[in-house]
Amino acid sequence: MQKQSRIETVLILQGGGSLGAYECGVFKTLAKHDIKFDVVAGTSIGAVNAAVIAGTKNNDPANDLENFWLTLAERTTPSFLPDNMRAIWASAYSAIWGNPNAFTPKWTMLTPDYFLPHTWPYFYDITPLKNSLNEYVDFTKLGDPNTPRLIVTSTDVQKGEPVTFDSKHGKIDADHVLASAGYPFYGISWTRLDGRYLWDGSLLSNTPLREVIDASPACDKKVYIVNLFPRIHQELPENLFEAWHRARDIMHTDKTEHNVRMSKAFSRHLELMKQMHDVIMHFLDTKQVDKTMKEKIMKIEPEYHRLATQRGAIIKEIIRIERNEESHFLFEDADFSLATIKQLIKQGEEDARVALAKKRT
Repeated sequence: MQKQSRIETVLILQGGGSLGAYECGVFKTLAKHDIKFDVVAGTSIGAVNAAVIAGTKNNDPANDLENFWLTLAERTTPSFLPDNMRAIWASAYSAIWGNPNAFTPKWTMLTPDYFLPHTWPYFYDITPLKNSLNEYVDFTKLGDPNTPRLIVTSTDVQKGEPVTFDSKHGKIDADHVLASAGYPFYGISWTRLDGRYLWDGSLLSNTPLREVIDASPACDKKVYIVNLFPRIHQELPENLFEAWHRARDIMHTDKTEHNVRMSKAFSRHLELMKQMHDVIMHFLDTKQVDKTMKEKIMKIEPEYHRLATQRGAIIKEIIRIERNEESHFLFEDADFSLATIKQLIKQGEEDARVALAKKRT
């Protein structure tokens, strides 16, 4: 079995609203360490970040991504407020007034159904986010061999199936990224694209590692995963809001261990197939197999080579950078205040630095 030896370096970015600023900080540190990515994949706000990284207009993705987040930050919430109070204030402000560079409340737009809110399928329109993406992303670069491959995921509203967009196999523009970011539980609109209605990819998977393996199944991988939602939280919730917060974290946290185990198991199976194939070919060469059996073996030979050369990627290494919390607020991912955005970027930078230092030791 001739297996490709090239190892792809992959960055996986989760969805998580304003928590995506943490991913910006992580990427800044990875860029400072001159870590280059062959593939950048994301869902929801992770897809937005991935698009800015892959389609950087100024060939400086770390700086472009930080400027993008500073553009999204709102400057009305007082920065002197404690973290919990600032999160409550900022998320309430976003819920009522929206964010001029990300989403607009439907009640601020005069539409034919304005006085029929019970018929609205969404509360927030994300056309402003499309405008922001076009300002920071050169979508014509996507698909260029010198540009990281961009993979973004969404969910078909009607079929309940995953939909993946891959810059290697088709055009990706701002609408494809928006199709990954319509989170219905926060009242964000779906995107109609190519005859399909698409919602946030996190409804099916918030860590699109499986989609990356399916898109590039022959190359081994070194994977960096940014986990926005803490996996472990020792304290039990003390009220219903804390219970919802913890449940949200569990639903969206990184769950890729099964993918890693399956990747290793499949690779072992292929190696066993190779050994069996070599033994069979040896007997064919020594002419110890009758004509009928030889014909049967040769008939399945193409299928063997298809599996051997097109599947079997091994995840060689996973580096996880995980955000931790000192305080817990259910709508922390709707806090776009400038102070919080800067705080998240700084936290991501530091956590990535620590993770890379541990990796070296």
